[in-house]
Amino acid sequence: MIENSFIFLERVGKTLEKKFWGLGINNWKDFLEAESVPGISNNRKRYYDRQIESARHALNTHDSAHFTKILPKSEAWRLFDYFKDQTVYLDIETSGYYGDVTVIGLFDGFRTMTMIKGINLDPQQLKKHLKKYKLLVSFNGLAFDAVVLERFYPGIMPKIPHFDLCFACRRLGLTGGLKVVERTLGIRRQDPVSDMRGQDAIYLWQAYKSTRNKKYLDKLVMYNEEDIINLLPIANHVVKELKKSL
Repeated sequence: MIENSFIFLERVGKTLEKKFWGLGINNWKDFLEAESVPGISNNRKRYYDRQIESARHALNTHDSAHFTKILPKSEAWRLFDYFKDQTVYLDIETSGYYGDVTVIGLFDGFRTMTMIKGINLDPQQLKKHLKKYKLLVSFNGLAFDAVVLERFYPGIMPKIPHFDLCFACRRLGLTGGLKVVERTLGIRRQDPVSDMRGQDAIYLWQAYKSTRNKKYLDKLVMYNEEDIINLLPIANHVVKELKKSL
């Protein structure tokens, strides 16, 4: 989808982007090969050519950070198809709203990795791990997860595009929290954590800290893993539907 996008060009909004598509200019190659574009001066066409060439070079060199500079945050979903195999799904748990980070869950589409406070949560290792990816996917992470992580570990978040499913879902009329969206889309959680809410994660951490009973921690980790694993089918659905809406 990103190579069909023109919304990153200066003074190009969704209306003009659709006009390009209507003219048969469906992708960057079409635009670059066109001698002229109706409604665009030759000088502006050459300027857009240079912007597109820069974007194309960024894709070819897997420089996703380039798109954090030119692509609106609300349009980060357009990068999903291209960088899907280099995407990390992120979710954190805390000891309370904006409290200490207790669990950090990461999912690469195949395997999960969990970092737990007091056990294996190493900010430097986390920062090193996050640098391997080209796109980050979360649910409300722009407002919460990324904010909290930066608060406790300044500079830890990679300079890559952040595809926040919460806002993308709202564009499609999928309102409510992550669990509500999951139920709407027919995504089921494992029975032990199927009825859990965000507040329950705080209680589980408190129970683990006070008793050191590993069953509470294991359940918390399972809950967090469901959070990150379920982001993938939601992202697939959202991107498919957003394409249709263009």
